[in-house]
Amino acid sequence: MPRPDQPHLTWGRIPRPAFGADYNPEQWDKAIWKDDVRLMREAGVNLVSLGIFAWSWIEPRPDVFDFSGLDEVITLLHEAGIAVDLSTPTAAPPLWFSHAHPESLPVTADGRTLAPGSRQAYCPSSPAYRDRAALITRRLAERYGDHPAVVMWHVNNEYANANAHCWCDTSAAAFRSWLRTVYGNDLDALNDRWGTVLWGMRYSDWEQVIPPRTSISSLSPGLWMDFYRFSDAEHLACFRAERDILRAHSPGRPVTTNFMASALSWSDYWRWAREVDIVSNDHYLMSEDPNRSADLAFAADLTRGLADGRPWILMEHSTSAVQWQPRNVAKVPGEMARNTLTHLARGADGALFFQWRQSAYGPEKWHSAMVPHGGEDTRIWQETKALGNAVAGLADVAGSTCPPAEIALLLDYEAMWALELPHRPSTDLTYSGVLRDWHRALWTLGLLCDLVPAPGEQRLLLVPSLYALSTDTARALEDYTARGGHLVVGPFSGLVDPDDRVHPGPYPGALRDLLGLRVDEYLPLTAGGIAGLDDGSTGRIWAERVVPDAGTEVESRFTEGPAAGGPAILRRGNTRYLATRPDVPSLLRLLPLWAARAGCTTPVQGAGHGVEVVRRSAPRGGSWLFAVNHTLHPVQVAATGVDLVSGIRSPGAITLPAGEVAVIAEDR
Repeated sequence: MPRPDQPHLTWGRIPRPAFGADYNPEQWDKAIWKDDVRLMREAGVNLVSLGIFAWSWIEPRPDVFDFSGLDEVITLLHEAGIAVDLSTPTAAPPLWFSHAHPESLPVTADGRTLAPGSRQAYCPSSPAYRDRAALITRRLAERYGDHPAVVMWHVNNEYANANAHCWCDTSAAAFRSWLRTVYGNDLDALNDRWGTVLWGMRYSDWEQVIPPRTSISSLSPGLWMDFYRFSDAEHLACFRAERDILRAHSPGRPVTTNFMASALSWSDYWRWAREVDIVSNDHYLMSEDPNRSADLAFAADLTRGLADGRPWILMEHSTSAVQWQPRNVAKVPGEMARNTLTHLARGADGALFFQWRQSAYGPEKWHSAMVPHGGEDTRIWQETKALGNAVAGLADVAGSTCPPAEIALLLDYEAMWALELPHRPSTDLTYSGVLRDWHRALWTLGLLCDLVPAPGEQRLLLVPSLYALSTDTARALEDYTARGGHLVVGPFSGLVDPDDRVHPGPYPGALRDLLGLRVDEYLPLTAGGIAGLDDGSTGRIWAERVVPDAGTEVESRFTEGPAAGGPAILRRGNTRYLATRPDVPSLLRLLPLWAARAGCTTPVQGAGHGVEVVRRSAPRGGSWLFAVNHTLHPVQVAATGVDLVSGIRSPGAITLPAGEVAVIAEDR
């Protein structure tokens, strides 16, 4: 999203809706380049990401730069009317660099130095890496900063995907420096926050502070939390350094980097989203996941949230199978189009693939591409061309947005990191799993959902898990309910501060007064255990012995399990608390009740149970209803207008065949 000091910086000359792929011409003889451009025009490609892993191509030896190949490719693309998202190649340092600077290689927690030879083989704290990354970025920006083909810059690639943390001595020194800044050089404050009095592990000198390397037993959770923050900050510092060079030499062109938002791992993307000019995301389905269609929507909704509701770009997805899953199952006919249109429906103004032409060698040669090994006489190529034509027909939709949803899920990355540290009461009590379950239930019900970092103006705010909670967030939740918002909080929430120290007083700590109850004891279930409720719901993984305050209503009770007879769902005013984790069938029954009580609008007729119906609208008028049928049977969806895919007018309802997509330009 634009920075506060760059409100004018938007999409500029980026074609919308964008359609294309990562293009890696360095893998191919020059004779193929012209054919690539011909096929791109045939498929409706209007934007390619170029140079992502090309460092050794353009700097084959130290300080020897050869831009001739890149010059030729950019010229060919420009002459064909295809725009370039030019990347800094800093995700793949050349072997000459790694051998000259072995200290730049990443080191694992148990002290093993990882060998070069793969991408992302660098420590983000390495001064040598940062210097060379800045140099190659500067040379690219100086040469192509005002080139008319270059409409956007793409920094690095999937930060922290493969090297989220490094435990080397350079990282240790940088970690200490970061901690000195955070704690004002006050070692006593660090000792207090980390609780180092436990086991007598108090630091008496800053040099004793090291990253959480493999030890004989457990390490301080406070150390882990700060190391996670530090690691994220180091990657972000690398991005900022390259971004600022690009802005200086190529003003007016947006700068992004591709997130992997739905992976829910080690980047706090709420922080990162404030640093990019346009939010972009990579998303790959787990092909054997029976809920993979819901996962598409989860990824898109999260990315839209990171973009603060503004249009964003799907920078990478696949035309069919990938090469890195246990069984790389191919997408069925039509699935590529459904995947792409799902992202566009939920706010994307562009959809690109990895990659353009399928590699003939290397680890990714079995990763699908827009141009398969079999070339033009393949199903994937024919579907690619048809999809390009369909995307081109959505030009009027570009720039429109999804209206804010009435329901939101709160996502807190640090609460996720804290919950999934060792020594929680149950290893089954994961964060990403429960968040996806709740989103999948909403998706199944046809209820649109935003993902947010804090309470806003939504009618219903769902907080399935919030183990770690700051006092500021606790106050924000109190303010939200005081304004009339309806809040649902899941179990084992509000217990510790951001350093994983237990809030004083009875459980649930910082949320006790808001929820109007006291948790006497946490009762994790045995593997596969269930806790039945008297409203017909089923709880899994977890139960609690809860004592309600006066004025707190018990809406349902446990009928079985370790908390049998005790409260399971409680309500105080507009706030509900769950003392267990309902399974998805139970959520499908409970969520409509809570949404109705919050005054939420019912879904469009025909939406839900595998049929996505999402509206985008433009501020100056005009709206488009996207309908995606992921099911094996035809469905009817209420809609009035013209389908931009088929050209057919709908007088009030459309019959959408199995596996098909419609985009209705609604009558005003």
